[in-house]
Amino acid sequence: MKTTLVIMAAGIGSRFGGGIKQLQSVGPNGEIIMDYSIKDAVAAGFDRVVFIIRKDLEKDFKEIIGNRIEKEVEVAYAFQELDDLPNGFKKPEGRVKPWGTGQAILVCKDIVKEPFVVINADDYYGKEAFVKLHDFLLNEPAQVDGKLNLGMAGFILGNTLSENGAVTRGICAVDDRGYLTDVLETKGIEKTADGAVVREEGMPDGEVDVKNYVSMNMWALHPEFMDVLEKGFTEFLENMQPGDIKGEYLLPIIIDGLIKSGKAQVKLCETHDKWYGITYKEDLDYVREAFKTI
Repeated sequence: MKTTLVIMAAGIGSRFGGGIKQLQSVGPNGEIIMDYSIKDAVAAGFDRVVFIIRKDLEKDFKEIIGNRIEKEVEVAYAFQELDDLPNGFKKPEGRVKPWGTGQAILVCKDIVKEPFVVINADDYYGKEAFVKLHDFLLNEPAQVDGKLNLGMAGFILGNTLSENGAVTRGICAVDDRGYLTDVLETKGIEKTADGAVVREEGMPDGEVDVKNYVSMNMWALHPEFMDVLEKGFTEFLENMQPGDIKGEYLLPIIIDGLIKSGKAQVKLCETHDKWYGITYKEDLDYVREAFKTI
């Protein structure tokens, strides 16, 4: 069975200071994070890579990574644009923010017809997660008892924290079968000397267990998921409040809604690998040092 890695690289890295953080060199020979993710994915058995980018990034993107990767694995491109909307809808005046990860995957509908894994371009997930999610796609059916059957890499919170500031993580609740029951989007998680705390303005610090599972937006999905995304995006646009120019159609919220409504089940595929990412510009030096040993 053919499997595809879908890489979301169209986001705007505002906290990184406006630069294109997905294209920052982190490896000793100029490699970017995507180089390492693609290498791990191919080693795990993925046959194809689809890059989701903005059209205005295409030339630079191909020069920095795309043309090189095409020599190693089959490559395709999908373009996430603000005006790529269903019939009857138009981009609100003043909208500059992308429509979110749900729309990003939806733009692949005519390109991705096989089971696939989704990742962020600026996150390094480690080898174990790719192997486990690839095995899930090969061995698990697309639906079970009428429910979509999805997978998610479950990271240990302590392996995903930044040394340079607060992060947002989806803290997971799991049933005794190993399936997600809830993903609580938690903002303001900061690493401490002996664990982590959640800091919210006007609220006392709250300790958070660093052994919790968290979602890092790495999902194993089947093509049937695209139809759900398409219908859901239209509903999302219909329900937007007038003047809302920042609302996003986000994968974690979409999938959580499917779980709560009984339309999907999501198997948590545990990984103990350390996550590396560039949330802040100051993370670059730390990540570069880490990639010397990966």
